[in-house]
Amino acid sequence: MPTDTDVGERDDRLTVIAISVLAYVVQDLLHEGLGHGVTAWLSGAHRLTMSTVALQSDIGSRWISANGTLANLATGGIFWMILRSPQRYAPATRYFFVMTMAGSFFTGFGYFFYSGVAGFGDWEAVIRGLQPHWAWRLGLIGIGAATYYASMLVVAEALKPFQATGGNGGRLRALCWTPYFSEGVLAGLGGLLNPIGIFYVLTSALASTLGANAGLLPMPGFVRWVSGEGGGDVEQAPPIRRSAAWIAAGAVAGAIFVFVLGRGITWTR
Repeated sequence: MPTDTDVGERDDRLTVIAISVLAYVVQDLLHEGLGHGVTAWLSGAHRLTMSTVALQSDIGSRWISANGTLANLATGGIFWMILRSPQRYAPATRYFFVMTMAGSFFTGFGYFFYSGVAGFGDWEAVIRGLQPHWAWRLGLIGIGAATYYASMLVVAEALKPFQATGGNGGRLRALCWTPYFSEGVLAGLGGLLNPIGIFYVLTSALASTLGANAGLLPMPGFVRWVSGEGGGDVEQAPPIRRSAAWIAAGAVAGAIFVFVLGRGITWTR
């Protein structure tokens, strides 16, 4: 239980931003690198270029397109399992796990909906050529909407301990909205340096980040809803204090994301 000092303290904004940046970079690397990149390499690709917005390969397949999303969903599931015993972790570490889980689930499930609606993206490539095509797109929209909503409930449950006492929603708004805008800025900066062009900045970097993570915007209300009237006997997580280690890790990850991955990395064999 928090002490009187803990209750009066606020989460350190700079540390929250750093954790948000690190969580976003992790889920993006897993999507593009582990999901798309490793699958393409094992499938026999001879040239790969990985950036913050896309994985370009000299071969293509439905599995290569699908596995970015599947890598995110697997990552979200792993962090969901880790959070089954949340009391074992310091508040900053716990928040990192929640944000990585949220970003992974939102990106993964959101991609179904996005590809179905826009007719663009990884899952449009997966269903390309399948008939009747309209039915496959409609299926993606339905599955995406249902699973995204379910993932919001999972994230809301994990964020319940981060509510402020007394029903004040200010803490939750800061912890949900700060990563949303921080990750949007980071995605935009990384995309601007991408040699693929401004089209992918708008359709992939910003759309996939701001669109996929849109669940963070109404999340404070979701948390209060799943907590019930008055919040019940929910455990209160102590404030996230300033941490030089988290800030340094976030700064390094952000710099690599923008200035290295933003320009793209190429492998050949």
